[in-house]
Amino acid sequence: MSRYAAMFERLAARGEGAFGAFVMLGDPDLVTSARILRELVAGGADMIEVGIPFSDPVADGPVIQAAAQRALRSGVRVDDCFRLLAGCRADHPEVPVGILTYANLVVARGRTDFFARAAAAGADSLLVADLPALEAEPWAREMRQAGLEPVLIAAANTPAATLDRIARLGGGYTYCVTRAGTTGTHAQAQFDAGLIGTLRALSAPPPVFGFGIAQPDHVRAALTAGADGVISGSAIVACAARGGDVAALVHQLKSATRNDSLPE
Repeated sequence: MSRYAAMFERLAARGEGAFGAFVMLGDPDLVTSARILRELVAGGADMIEVGIPFSDPVADGPVIQAAAQRALRSGVRVDDCFRLLAGCRADHPEVPVGILTYANLVVARGRTDFFARAAAAGADSLLVADLPALEAEPWAREMRQAGLEPVLIAAANTPAATLDRIARLGGGYTYCVTRAGTTGTHAQAQFDAGLIGTLRALSAPPPVFGFGIAQPDHVRAALTAGADGVISGSAIVACAARGGDVAALVHQLKSATRNDSLPE
């Protein structure tokens, strides 16, 4: 059983949704980044999603773009990120960890090499943010061959045929966006129960809402809509950037995933 499957099974037995925390590797430097990864787990994150800094992160809003720029300015490169990831895996052998990156970074190294290095570092999954689902099949096949689960993105306006493809090709979880645009903007998140129902009917990997998860009420709304979990990114990255208590924020958001915190 994969780490993701074991996590979702364990949480379902406890009546909890999954809380995923995103951080940018190397932000603002390698030592601080390693400490923040430990704080995510200490705060109660069920799974971790990590970004590899890239100069043109088209899906990311200003908070995460700034994090990537800080990491790049400090000299962080892809191999540094794999070393950080390996340290996180050694410290936390049971926590699912996924990489979020962009196609250019993968292609620059070659898919086979990138996937192999990611898996060897301890990654469970890979989400390529700018990879269209219609082009995902060879990527997903090669990820699985390397031991990675291919995470794909679904939205309320995704065509039915594409959702079917996402359900067939995806692994680990399905990343459900709450709105159009980029991460970390102030647009109102929409937790579409219809999207969740469609994905379940297609037997897609567990649906997890991302984009705009910054407060406990957002977590509760996502789970009430039927999602198996949430991922919070910009709120955590911003907290770390201002020197805030990352573990406390994660604890607050994770607490909202429990049944006794959800509305009747």
